[in-house]
Amino acid sequence: MTPNLTSADLQQFIDAQHIEAEILVMAEHTPTVPDAARALQVEPEQIIKSLVFLVNDEPLLVINNGTALIDRRKVAARLDVGRKKVKFAGAEQALAITGYIVGSMPPFGHRQTLRTFIDPAITELEVIYGGGGDIDAMLRLTPAELLRVTEGEVLAVSE
Repeated sequence: MTPNLTSADLQQFIDAQHIEAEILVMAEHTPTVPDAARALQVEPEQIIKSLVFLVNDEPLLVINNGTALIDRRKVAARLDVGRKKVKFAGAEQALAITGYIVGSMPPFGHRQTLRTFIDPAITELEVIYGGGGDIDAMLRLTPAELLRVTEGEVLAVSE
């Protein structure tokens, strides 16, 4: 069995790709968006969620701000499939696809490069925070850097 990826693996990816981002080790586990926002002393909108979906068994990463819900109809419409074809990956599936456990999921540096959709609300922020590869780590970066590294498509995915 392949070992899970960690913040050390994420740091190697950041260094190798010359990404302007910083992994912040947190004093506490921040399992929810409000927990992370409080610990970082930032607005909840600045916390991003990186969620894995399966569309016709192909993985897709959808990134939106932590307070928003994803409208699968919008994702389905963009991909020209029925809404029921857009399935949220379970924790085990997401781990197998990305290498990271749910709750630590960074927006990049996964086992495979994933097609990525990024909600436009994220691009309006100065600084964002995502999963840092471990449950007690967060990643600080700019939306511009997120777009550059993921080569993500900006798509309104929020409800």
